Amino acid sequence: MSKLDSWIANNEEYLANAMAWLRWRLCEFAQLPDIEKLKVTEMATTEGMNPPPALVLLSQKLDLSDFEQQVLLLCVAMELDPGIARLCAKALDNSHPPYPTFALALSLFEQPAWDALSWERPLRYWRLIEIHQSGVQSLTTSGLRVDERILNYIKGLNSLDDRLVSLLISLEAEEWDVKLPPSQKVIVETIIQQLHQTHTGQRLPIIQLVGADSLSKQLIAQQVAAQLDKYVYRLPVELLPTHAGELETAARLWHRESLLLPLALYLDAQEIDGKPTTEGQAFPLHRFLTRSGGLLFLSTREIRQNLGQPTIVVDVEKPTPTEQKVTWTEALGAVADSSPQLLAGQFNLNLVKIEQIAQQVLAETPNSKIQNRLWSACLVSTRPQLDTLAKRLDPKATWDNIVLPAEETNLLHQIADQIRQRSLVYQEWGFHNRMNRGMGISTLFAGESGTGKTMAAEVIANDLQLNLYRIDLSSVVNKYIGETEKNLRRLFDAAEDGGAILFFDEADALFGKRSEVKDSHDRYANIEVNYLLQRLEAYRGLAILATNLKSSLDNAFMRRLRFIVNFPFPGVAERQVMWQKVFPLETPTQNLDFNRLARLNLTGGSIHNIALNAAFLAARVGTPVTMQLLVAAARTEFRKLERPVNEADFRVSVPTGVRL
Repeated sequence: MSKLDSWIANNEEYLANAMAWLRWRLCEFAQLPDIEKLKVTEMATTEGMNPPPALVLLSQKLDLSDFEQQVLLLCVAMELDPGIARLCAKALDNSHPPYPTFALALSLFEQPAWDALSWERPLRYWRLIEIHQSGVQSLTTSGLRVDERILNYIKGLNSLDDRLVSLLISLEAEEWDVKLPPSQKVIVETIIQQLHQTHTGQRLPIIQLVGADSLSKQLIAQQVAAQLDKYVYRLPVELLPTHAGELETAARLWHRESLLLPLALYLDAQEIDGKPTTEGQAFPLHRFLTRSGGLLFLSTREIRQNLGQPTIVVDVEKPTPTEQKVTWTEALGAVADSSPQLLAGQFNLNLVKIEQIAQQVLAETPNSKIQNRLWSACLVSTRPQLDTLAKRLDPKATWDNIVLPAEETNLLHQIADQIRQRSLVYQEWGFHNRMNRGMGISTLFAGESGTGKTMAAEVIANDLQLNLYRIDLSSVVNKYIGETEKNLRRLFDAAEDGGAILFFDEADALFGKRSEVKDSHDRYANIEVNYLLQRLEAYRGLAILATNLKSSLDNAFMRRLRFIVNFPFPGVAERQVMWQKVFPLETPTQNLDFNRLARLNLTGGSIHNIALNAAFLAARVGTPVTMQLLVAAARTEFRKLERPVNEADFRVSVPTGVRL
């Protein structure tokens, strides 16, 4: 027989003897004639039982007095022995109802204690019993019933309270077959050391795990709990009840569970607002923390202050690039052409995500294609969070499509090369040891509208095979204080994982000069700019700021820029090349005079619009694109731009059927 089976048998025997003693007490108290047949004059003993039976364990863990333990036994017996109701009814001269009450317990047991009725005492504080009080019925004569979870515990069935099951998710159920890297093992050891420094009998401090990577924090919580022989359950803070009474019950039930089972709680507050109060009432999370106990992990993006309890705060980052490289190497094994160094240098992933991507690609892809598949899988895995915060562009332009002077083209190549080689320079050549700022690149594209700023961003993204996102200012800037910073934080955190290219179009609207503080609006506007300066500097990817008004940008931004690329108004030579490249190979053209078209003083954006409009005109009349159609479309573009039209430049006959 196993130790568990032996304990269950001993627990059943103890409970049977305890109930036999209770029946004898009731018969004696009611002076029933069959009292002589019972002959059980003493409460069952626990001598020789290690561990002790469940009722005794419960009393020790929840600090029940002998009288409170006997009251609980009376309620348990009511559920397990149908004859107890009859004995309760015969007590007190047959005037007692057929169920347990405090009045019966106070008369039945030795050393009764009136304070057992108090909310401060364990029976009611821990919700061990339920009191069914109705109308004007007194507290002492109201029926008592044992809590179902406690009844099961005393019977030897120790499982999580059903009222908490719908709120909690076991982290042990997650299939994460990964080992913590050295940088995160240090965090685990630090937490364990600080917990051991807490004096015995004191409440354990709240372990606040700060950072953007939820999976790394969950792995650390699991490791800490495992070393303390506990299992971890996760509770999303959004599921906490908002009603004070329901929240109090949830906190009390969890605290009770942490005493009855070796459990720890991982409170996931990753996405909630950092404000401690809502509409003048204590925020549910803070109230839960002050009302609960046990080993508690609190997962947040930023440090939460004034929790009302001792707190251990640790910052949790993703594994270092070197650790990610090691994980990629181990996960991919001896597969050729997998480039762990390149993957670790570009993508900032936790170990779980690396293992998942490697397993997925190895199961689906032949070795000859594995590098491209790994890269694509990493891009896909880092997209979902960012897709909700910015507009993803599908980069189609290549180096052959863009027309710029040699100096500006060379700068664009330098930007792409630095992104491609940053892992080598920063990690292997040791520059990261001398830098306390971000290892990304901030670039300014300055020039008139239509000079190729967006196309240049597409060219770089296409060359590097990275996601390109245009930042929509309407989704970032918010009139409410603090909301803009929160949106920016989410944006940059989401972009970090995949090293996405962030394209801030019309950047002067967001990166404008800080103004003199005259009122609260100026003060908070400057705070937003200050936060953006710091976050942009810490970003590890490529951030491109595009503006038509370079002079409007704050000087602090200019200092932090690695590159400034000026997009000049194209000259005649550049415009001629643009006209030669503007039409796809599939577009039918006829007798186009590129020299004459180049004399039209237009940007690349306007040239593209004219070519597209001319193609639609040609499609309507059923002819190739001709000079007549291009000139007609150019006239329309000039009118749209409200620019003067020199009739000598537009003196070309227009085909029949074309409306200008």
